[in-house]
Amino acid sequence: MHPAFARSLRAFAAPLAAALVAVAAPVALAAPALAEQCTEHAAPPAPVDTSEKPKPGQTVPPPLPMPAQPVGGDRLGGCGPILPPGAPPLPPGDTSASWVLQDLDTGAIVAAKDPHARERPASLIKTLLALVVVTELKPDQVIIPTKEDAEQECTCVGITAGGHYTVDQLLHGLLMHSGNDVAHALATALGGADTAVAKMNALATRIGATDTRAATPSGLDGPGMSTSAYDLSLVFHYAMKQPEFAKTVATKTYAIPAIDGKPPIPLINDNKLLGVYPGFLGGKTGFTDDARHTYVGGAERDGHRLAIVLMRAEQRPTKVVDQAAKLLDYGFALEKSGAQPVGQIAYQPLTADAAPMSDKEVTPAGSTTAAAQKPDPFGTTGWVLTLVVLVVIVAGFVIAYQRKRNARA
Repeated sequence: MHPAFARSLRAFAAPLAAALVAVAAPVALAAPALAEQCTEHAAPPAPVDTSEKPKPGQTVPPPLPMPAQPVGGDRLGGCGPILPPGAPPLPPGDTSASWVLQDLDTGAIVAAKDPHARERPASLIKTLLALVVVTELKPDQVIIPTKEDAEQECTCVGITAGGHYTVDQLLHGLLMHSGNDVAHALATALGGADTAVAKMNALATRIGATDTRAATPSGLDGPGMSTSAYDLSLVFHYAMKQPEFAKTVATKTYAIPAIDGKPPIPLINDNKLLGVYPGFLGGKTGFTDDARHTYVGGAERDGHRLAIVLMRAEQRPTKVVDQAAKLLDYGFALEKSGAQPVGQIAYQPLTADAAPMSDKEVTPAGSTTAAAQKPDPFGTTGWVLTLVVLVVIVAGFVIAYQRKRNARA
């Protein structure tokens, strides 16, 4: 080996090895440290009323276990705002306990705040019920509500016991006006309220929503009910890929036609950004005394589709829909600037006849692209360390060769 080439190789190898070691060390150590944060958010705050009191002989389920690693990426285990490096200040007026901004096409999480804090969903859990409905029931299937369905604690659409309604009509009442009577009727069609809740929880587990436990199909508070801004973003991500769901949440006005001698039921979408915020795609609102205000909504701008989920928000001093609009504006500005995502929502196609997905079939949390369907078994840290080892080996050969030349000299 020519001495000049050997000197050049040593000069290249030594600083490269040092730099790679410096990079590899924080990569390898960061995940456990971040995963330990926010354990105080393992359960929603204590209820303010008796809505979660269990039935006689039953107990309140314990909080769901916290995953060893934050779902969606290591940074999502953090508390407080989670922003890209160099991001501008957040818009004023946010009153929510947690939120997530996601790209609806790629699944990239643009920014977040306490994304895995366990909260109550209120009527946002109806998006999970709707996802079960559109994957299990046909739009033209006829449902005849029972007396119990029609007499649920309102908000109600006003369906009548013994009436004949299609799944599509009831889905409009569920998502546009948040009808608890409709939610119960759809749950009955799925096998009963308990069976419907079990199906909702099974689907949540299947898609990786590990913060979610539905206790009622409507979102009325119940023992052990919990979710998170991340989980509801994940559910909304799946739901917006279902044409029937996306069409329904984008509907401004609708009327369930006159049936069985009953007058038509007019519906106006209660999402105040629809028709007001440019490019708004639809969403869902929710409220209970314990959950406070919850919100999900999506919009499209310049070829990008973003969605915002807000949990445990208040209407004062800024209305929740206005808080959502400001955060959507903020998210679009971040994407336009080329800011790097802070996490990733995993996604696989979901069909009515799909077999239940095993853990190995789900795109790994923290994937850098939505198209990634299989985990890289070697991992980022593994590749970095391999490069370090290769550089050190090459440097070792160079040094040994040079020593032999010096010894012969």
